Amino acid sequence: MSEKVDIQGEPDLRSVATTADILIPKDPLRRVIGQDEAVELARIAARQRRHLLLVGPPGTGKSMIAQALALHLPRPKEEVRVVHNPENPERPLVEVKREDEVSRERESKGSAEGDLIDPHNAPPSVAERLGYRCKNCGTYSPPQDRFCPKCEKAKADTGMPGNPFGDILGNLMESMAGAAPGLAPGKEKVTTTRKRGEKEEVVVFERAGEMIRMLDQSALERRRELERQRPRKVLVPLERNPFVLATGASETEILGDVRHDPYGGHAQLGSPPYERVIPGSIHEAHEGVLFLDEVSHLGPMQRSILTAMQEKRFPISGRNPQSAGASVKVENVPSDFILVAACNIQDLENILSPLRSRIAGDGYEVLVDTCMEDNELNRARLAQFMAQEIHTDGRIPHASRSAIEAIIREARYRAKVLDGKEGALTLRLRELGGLIRSSGDLAVSLGDCLIEEKHVLAAQKRTRPVEEQIRERYGTYMKGLGTDISSAQKEKSPYYFQNEHIRDDRAYQ
Repeated sequence: MSEKVDIQGEPDLRSVATTADILIPKDPLRRVIGQDEAVELARIAARQRRHLLLVGPPGTGKSMIAQALALHLPRPKEEVRVVHNPENPERPLVEVKREDEVSRERESKGSAEGDLIDPHNAPPSVAERLGYRCKNCGTYSPPQDRFCPKCEKAKADTGMPGNPFGDILGNLMESMAGAAPGLAPGKEKVTTTRKRGEKEEVVVFERAGEMIRMLDQSALERRRELERQRPRKVLVPLERNPFVLATGASETEILGDVRHDPYGGHAQLGSPPYERVIPGSIHEAHEGVLFLDEVSHLGPMQRSILTAMQEKRFPISGRNPQSAGASVKVENVPSDFILVAACNIQDLENILSPLRSRIAGDGYEVLVDTCMEDNELNRARLAQFMAQEIHTDGRIPHASRSAIEAIIREARYRAKVLDGKEGALTLRLRELGGLIRSSGDLAVSLGDCLIEEKHVLAAQKRTRPVEEQIRERYGTYMKGLGTDISSAQKEKSPYYFQNEHIRDDRAYQ
């Protein structure tokens, strides 16, 4: 297999025959095409923990920059837990554990679980009392077997001496006590002693499926220590994704909530308040990146996000006043995240002014580019983009050099039509990626092993916007609307009534 070409380091398309020859960079920020300023600021934001506001049209790489930034962050080092508060259960406490503390706790918990041993390696008397060994012939079998598979006798004494109905009463008592069929109640655990040197220690044997769990003195002590701890729940685990996408999320999803309990947290019937606490995206993004696309659509919720950014912590409380969770509140839940917000230019004025001020004061505002200069390096970058799209899709073949050149011509055409730029290449790459996938689908349907120029040219027609298709078929948008709408709809539709006298097609373009 030939070595792949770093097309950005060697920007000569003659050095590649197909996109399979192009090296896809391991650095996720090097995979972002054409947004040099935004990429440079993303590197700074990851290193210095700064916020970013990315402004520009859809499909120009804003979400890709946010994800790549998150991959440049060190992995999280804190685990956040919520702990039962016995003095005031409706106000659970927050506990933050560092990575080394979590590791020690896991080791301690693992040692408190004891050792799993084969029933043959346990003392015979213990194996009999736990139901693994037949007291008559010494054959071993699973504890749920009531009778020995070899001698077909009862593995344990279940009858009551002197009572002809002892076996029936014994089985009834077992079922009431929740014991395994055929075994006397209370035989899920056996406590014995053993000598180690001059000391005698307690050893407990417990059923563990087809194995036996053995807990020595040290394991029992660690288990007792764990039992003495207050009940707790992991809210934000140590091993987590540093990138949290909260675009279009509700207030509950972003800010957290407390689940409803129909029993109102009753001690015997309901769930304790700490177990019902749900973290929001601002808490899950702690030590990572919170990405909010279309941030202007969040409305008043922007104030809460601003508070979390300023304080680096935000309380979790029940958000439904009719829910039992409304009385529960957890204070000081960590929310130290990097905010990467994005919006279109027309929505910029709808972003809360204090939020923009916070981003500008502790980060950067970037207007992303919609096109880049048409030169050898940027044409090579577009070829790399094609290789990335094909690799990510996984269902289309690689593209030949002729297909690469066809995509470059299309990028040149779109830059001229959409942005009025001569000598430029478009950076509206989402739509261009759609053209690449459509070309690949066409190649697959024809049984071709590569995407060729002919596939790209045919796909250009398939991927045209529907408005363009309407104008080509009917001449104008209004004529297309007139053929599609019935006379009854014309009478009832306020949209049609309002516009029926408009003849200028530009109103719909």
